[in-house]
Amino acid sequence: MGGDQAPGEIVAGTILAHREGLGTMILVGDRALIAPLLSGLGPDEIEIVHVEGQVSMDEHPSRAVRIADQTSLGVAVNLVRDGRADAVVSAGNSGAFLAIALVRLRTIPGISRPAIATVFPGLKGPIVMLDAGANVDCRPEWLMQFGMMGSAYARSVLKIETPRVGIVSNGEERTKGNQQVIEAATLLDAAPVNFVGNVEGKDILYGMADVIVTDGFVGNVILKFAEGAVSFFAQVIRDMVDTGSIFVKIGALMMRPQLRRTFRRLSYEAFGGAPLLGVNGNCIVAHGRADREAIKNACRVASLEAQEDVLGKIRDLVLPLVSKEA
Repeated sequence: MGGDQAPGEIVAGTILAHREGLGTMILVGDRALIAPLLSGLGPDEIEIVHVEGQVSMDEHPSRAVRIADQTSLGVAVNLVRDGRADAVVSAGNSGAFLAIALVRLRTIPGISRPAIATVFPGLKGPIVMLDAGANVDCRPEWLMQFGMMGSAYARSVLKIETPRVGIVSNGEERTKGNQQVIEAATLLDAAPVNFVGNVEGKDILYGMADVIVTDGFVGNVILKFAEGAVSFFAQVIRDMVDTGSIFVKIGALMMRPQLRRTFRRLSYEAFGGAPLLGVNGNCIVAHGRADREAIKNACRVASLEAQEDVLGKIRDLVLPLVSKEA
């Protein structure tokens, strides 16, 4: 029931995921609004768990936690907690999603804070960046844990055998960066990951690292800038064609299929959703503007995360640290 185009596009995306065999789908929300959108599919194909309440997009996270049991988002998270579902996908209020998941599922033992991991289409392949907005202020040890979680995700879901982990800084030299970055780099050096050092903003999309670590403030700025840049360049190309000569228009017409594929590759719909890593359950944060294609792909991400046991791989990485602290 959450998202700018809910419930229509959410249900349509779920139907696409069902038809592609991505898993057994459960829709949580108002049955009266959902059932007419299921195009004749029966309860044995897509189940509806009826909940009338929902978390609004501007709901404060603390209130969302208090009313969770009366909302579609809270009940969906409870399904994962109670073992009735292997993963939960939501395009609703991301702050509320994080708060409810944190309270209901808790964190994986040894993980201090969960992080939102976003996948970028890099020049040499997909790139995982975390945190993309869950924690605007971070301690160095949290950043080290982000690197470990991102490495486990890249290895499990993106099938990168030995993911290279880098940390965002204002220079490649190890002496560059604020105190937080310098201390986190030292911790990552000693962590069970393939740490390659500092990565500048200009190098992120060129594949200098497979996993990019940063705090949620910087990460969210990078994410929103990247989304805006894609829209900006698309508009620049449209303006160039509109004001160009007949030869420009003919060239653009010939290039249209390739341009569409290129911008589709760069769009958030292609990746569907961002995993919330660190909580003790598979949670996928879909974009608020998610359409049916994005929801289908978010379900694919959720299915892969469950099948590849990302939670178990993160536990295996942090277990030595937990044992050492004990």
